Amino acid sequence: MRDGMSYKGIADCNGGEPAMKGNMGQILRIDLGLKTARQEPIPKDLYSSLIGGKGLGIKILMDLLPPGTDALDPANPLIFVTGPLTGTLAPSMRGCLVAKAPLTGMFDDSYFGGHLNQEIKYTGHDAVVITGKAPLPTYLIITDDKVEFREAAGLWGRDTYETCDAIKAELGESYRVACIGPAGENLVKFALVDCEPHRHAGRGGLGAVFGAKNLKAVAVKGTNGVVVEDPAGFLAAVDKANAELMASTATQDLAEYSSVSLFPFANEFGFFPVRNFSDGTAAKPEAIDGKAHTARLWMRHWACAGCPIHCGKMSYIRRGPYAGTICDNVEYETVGLIGGNLDISSLETMSFINQTCDKLGLDTISTGGVVGFAIEAFIKGILDRDTTGGIKLSFGEPKGIIQLIRKIAFREGIGDILADGVAAAAAKLGRDTEEFACQIQGLETPAWGPRGSAGMGLAYLTGDRGGCHQRAFPIGFETGGSWPKGEMADGRRTEGKGELVAWEQNLLAALYSLTICEFGRSGISTETYLELLAAATGLSLDERGFLLVGERIWNLIRLFNLREGWSQEKSARLPARFKDPLPSGLMKGHKFTDEEVVELIGQYNIARGWDKTGRPEQATMEYLGLQELQKPVFPRE
Repeated sequence: MRDGMSYKGIADCNGGEPAMKGNMGQILRIDLGLKTARQEPIPKDLYSSLIGGKGLGIKILMDLLPPGTDALDPANPLIFVTGPLTGTLAPSMRGCLVAKAPLTGMFDDSYFGGHLNQEIKYTGHDAVVITGKAPLPTYLIITDDKVEFREAAGLWGRDTYETCDAIKAELGESYRVACIGPAGENLVKFALVDCEPHRHAGRGGLGAVFGAKNLKAVAVKGTNGVVVEDPAGFLAAVDKANAELMASTATQDLAEYSSVSLFPFANEFGFFPVRNFSDGTAAKPEAIDGKAHTARLWMRHWACAGCPIHCGKMSYIRRGPYAGTICDNVEYETVGLIGGNLDISSLETMSFINQTCDKLGLDTISTGGVVGFAIEAFIKGILDRDTTGGIKLSFGEPKGIIQLIRKIAFREGIGDILADGVAAAAAKLGRDTEEFACQIQGLETPAWGPRGSAGMGLAYLTGDRGGCHQRAFPIGFETGGSWPKGEMADGRRTEGKGELVAWEQNLLAALYSLTICEFGRSGISTETYLELLAAATGLSLDERGFLLVGERIWNLIRLFNLREGWSQEKSARLPARFKDPLPSGLMKGHKFTDEEVVELIGQYNIARGWDKTGRPEQATMEYLGLQELQKPVFPRE
């Protein structure tokens, strides 16, 4: 069955011109239950105060989500949101998907590469907001001024690769697709959304929000262009950005080896996860570094839309039980969590498990954390073959690992418990399993163990979507770098870390309002991003003003998380594993103490202008204009 409808054109909704150049001036709201679609204008002052991307996403979410609503409730909005540089010639931009996260109950903004987000912008919208629940499995088709609701019974149960291929075969190659696999259908709380061509909105479980809405996929095609304020100035800024990328050694390393280029550094210092974070260095690093990937797997490079870095690698498994498999490259986080954390040293096996997760629609970071936890529970006798359905679990044994991953995706047996994440699984299993449940704020720890980096530990404790390495990465400053206030070269020291982490969180929140890719940030300077923003929109900010936007966004998200039940006392804790000394690496012997955690959080709250419980002080609210920003702009109905 097909139900289609047209809605008002751009000129009819917003007076013929976007509120600010570089943007489309409106959002598209779709209700799956009512089968309706309508446009709403975006007030111009929101662009000035929040820019777009992450900032626009939190504003829409805060306005539309009734306080205390469960993440799997139909009222939780799925928000595909663009930024002012999306769909332009600005290099290395990504997409952003926002909702309340099933895994953490917190705000979640998950970023993805590929080609989908540009296409969303080309339909004439800065954001597409999806609410409600379809009565039957459904996929959406958005084509400029038309929204179609199409039954997806024939797609339900298919993996992400099959789903994407089937939709494109039906609609044509010009459509860009986002979809879920069986994990999202079964409401696994770390299910991802696959965004063509197999780039992922991975963290927090937003695939489960799709599944809870009976939404299998979204297919998008647009034909509207993006108009910038100063075309000549914009092209000059684009040329400057591209030149900076070409001149950057870090960017060229990413071009050659993708994020696997980070592995030697992480392994040397002891940040690399091994056997459920019990250690920090791989025994045979040469077997899994970038050169090994190049020699054994990678066939050619490929790139996301408008990106000269081409970090994507087409891989081909030539040997072993998975020979003949064509797959995507394995990124550093997956090398860490599926490789080191599960003690898998075969690149072929690692690649196959990675593809298995991608097809099922599972975030590999959380999957590696959950499976590592389960293996340790099995070794300690807390789980056995009776509880695992006959599966023997051990580090380095792929057969049992793959079987367990499938059980998680389909919520079968022990997989049903593990599908809710490490924190929930430890709470259900008891028997002191929380001692080795490596999660912070409900989010499985990424492939940067925090021992040896007090700043990284603090970043995990205060991350706006849980313990995430992409909201601040102070490791780079603590291992020999400097930040605007000087040197910060010893990761084991706590001094100054509160101010450092808050500063970088503000900077990244502002950059994510542009929906940048962090690989692009490895070369493009903040100054150049501001030149691109000014030429595209006419919004001229210096770095101080840009940081203020980031600080405003970060505080708004903290207010949202507090509203939804987050508390510093309950959530801002490190697992016991990171309170044991690091066994190896240059940071060998470092551990966190409870006193250090209290000190770090205290520093941070002072730097932020928050009270001792982590709530913004009244003076901070006034300084950032948060009272006004909390007033609803987008109506819930």
